[in-house]
Amino acid sequence: MEKRVKKSIQELTPQKIKARNKKTFIIIREWIMIAIGLFMYAFAWKALLLPYQITGGGATGVAALVYYATGIPMFAVYLTINLVLLLIAIKIIGWQFSFRTIVGVGILTFFLSIVPEFERGFFVSETEGFMATVLGGLLMGTGIGLVFLNNGSSGGTDIIAKIVNKYRNITPGRALLYTDVLIISSSYFLEFGSIEKIVYGLTTLTITTIAVDMVLNGVRQSVQFFIFSKNHEEIATRINIEMHRGVTILDGMGWYSKEPMKVVTVVVRKNESINVFRIVKEVDPNAFISQASVIGVYGEGFDVIKSK
Repeated sequence: MEKRVKKSIQELTPQKIKARNKKTFIIIREWIMIAIGLFMYAFAWKALLLPYQITGGGATGVAALVYYATGIPMFAVYLTINLVLLLIAIKIIGWQFSFRTIVGVGILTFFLSIVPEFERGFFVSETEGFMATVLGGLLMGTGIGLVFLNNGSSGGTDIIAKIVNKYRNITPGRALLYTDVLIISSSYFLEFGSIEKIVYGLTTLTITTIAVDMVLNGVRQSVQFFIFSKNHEEIATRINIEMHRGVTILDGMGWYSKEPMKVVTVVVRKNESINVFRIVKEVDPNAFISQASVIGVYGEGFDVIKSK
């Protein structure tokens, strides 16, 4: 037994300890960001949408409708819906929902239960329902974007979309859209229901979707360069040393001149592109540069490949 313990201690090299600590730090950071995102989502409901009786999509939208009609706390309905959906999903499509989904539902339920509902007019004017819609959608979208960015989930209609996708040739995105529009349109049959409320709800859904895309794509957006220059070695070396970015040299040929040419290709973050232009201009002002935006660059120095 003692030999096994000593052997395990010896195997813990400084590099392995550093890698393990880095992995732990990443996991802790992800959970903190997921919690912040879910808090923003809950706050948007309690501070901006519920006071103006605006309905959104997802399980929270159903919970809001039930709350408007019966007064049952939103968190209780949300938790009940997700428990039922998770049980159905486990039976139909198996254990495909990670631990993060269950914990995410628990965290959002907690925030929905402790964040108080603010009075109408606390943040925006009592008559500015549309402003509450815009701000609520932005806050919700940003929050959910942070959750998705850190490989989290809040359950809800995502589960329905996966179930529908298994039996029907409908993409999850389209299934989510149909479900959310149906939920929002249902507000018309409540006592306060009107076309105006439906428009507010659909506006919230649209703004939330745009905000989610902005958070996800804005963080991940990178640019790819193709640099044609006779001084390719110096350019590649400076990018490699000064920017700490990997560079690839491709073999090319000018079709008109039929002369061989080396092409420098590199992928960097969008905010680093100015440094690439600076280096190329200093080395070869006459270089030919092609720049293209790319989304979702994975690997060392960029995003980590994640799977649920």
